[in-house]
Amino acid sequence: MNEALTTKVKIGIIGGSGLGNALGTEAGQTVEVDTPFGKPSSPITLANWGGAESASGGATGGWGEVAILQRHGIGHTLNPSAVPYRANIYALKSLGVTHILASGATGSLREEVAPGDLVIVDQLIDKTTKRANTFYEHAAVHVEFAEPFCPVMRNWLLDAAKHIDNIRVHEKGTYIVMEGPAFSTKSESHMHRSEAFAGDLIGMTAMPEAKLAREAEIAYTMIAMPTDYDCWRPHPKSDSPPDPQALLKEIIGNLQKATAANIALMKQALQDTSALANTPSPAHTALALGIWSDKSKVGPAEVKRLEVLWGKYFD
Repeated sequence: MNEALTTKVKIGIIGGSGLGNALGTEAGQTVEVDTPFGKPSSPITLANWGGAESASGGATGGWGEVAILQRHGIGHTLNPSAVPYRANIYALKSLGVTHILASGATGSLREEVAPGDLVIVDQLIDKTTKRANTFYEHAAVHVEFAEPFCPVMRNWLLDAAKHIDNIRVHEKGTYIVMEGPAFSTKSESHMHRSEAFAGDLIGMTAMPEAKLAREAEIAYTMIAMPTDYDCWRPHPKSDSPPDPQALLKEIIGNLQKATAANIALMKQALQDTSALANTPSPAHTALALGIWSDKSKVGPAEVKRLEVLWGKYFD
C-alpha cells in the first residue's frame, strides 16, 4: 500500500428519525462545537464502536473514532426546515470528519421498495425552498454535484450489505426532498411517482445536507429508511374505517425495523474502511475547481471565517 495515496478516514454519522434516537444512547466523549453558523443540532459524541481493521490497515481493536450527531436534536425537537444544516456540517468538518454516513426516514414511492427496507440512495431532486444551502455567501463557489452521493462510499456499503442476512437493501434510488413539515397530498405523491419526476423515495432532510457536505469536501452518502408508502398507495379495503393509532403503530414498527437494519449495515461496513482510505472520493477535491472568485478579492475576514472549509486554497 502506498501510504502517500491513502486517506486518513474519520467517519461522521448523522442520525435522522429513528436512528438519531438510537445513536443518542451511545457512550463516548461529548463535544460542544461552536461554528460561524451557530450551534449544531446536538452535541457531537465521539465514540469507538469496536471492530477489526483500521483504515490504514492493521489491527487496532477498533475502527477509530466515529462522530455521532443527531440531526433533529436531542428529543427530536427540530423539524426538517429548522435543522441547522450548515452548523452541522461545519462542526463535523472542524472535528476532522472525512466521510459522512447519514440516515433518513422516508416514504416509499415504489411498490417494490417496502417499508422496513434500506435504500443506498444515488440521486436527489431538491424541492426545498426555505433553507440556507451554501456556506459561501460572499464568494462565487460552484461545486460539481451531478452525483450527489459519494460513489466510493456507496460501493463500500453495497459490498457490506452482501455479508448481512435478512436485510433487504436496494442498491439505488432517487430521493425527492420536500420542504415539509406536512406530508404530501395525494396529487403530489402521484406526481412524484410520475415519469416527469421518477422518484423512488420522498423525504425532508437530504438537502441541503448533501450539498453542504460537498462544499465542505466531505464524502457523503445516505441510507434511506422507508417507513410507509407515502399516500399514493391506498390502504386495503375494510368494512371499518382506518384506525389512525394502528397506522401510526405500523409506521413506528417499520421505522424500528429499518433502524435496526441500518445499524447492522453501518457496523458491518465499518469493520473495514480500507476501501475509503485507498480510493479517493471526488468530494475531497470539490473546491479545487469550484472557487470561481478571484481569491485576492475575497476579504481576509471571510477567508478566516471559513478557514476550516477552504483555508488550504488560500495559502
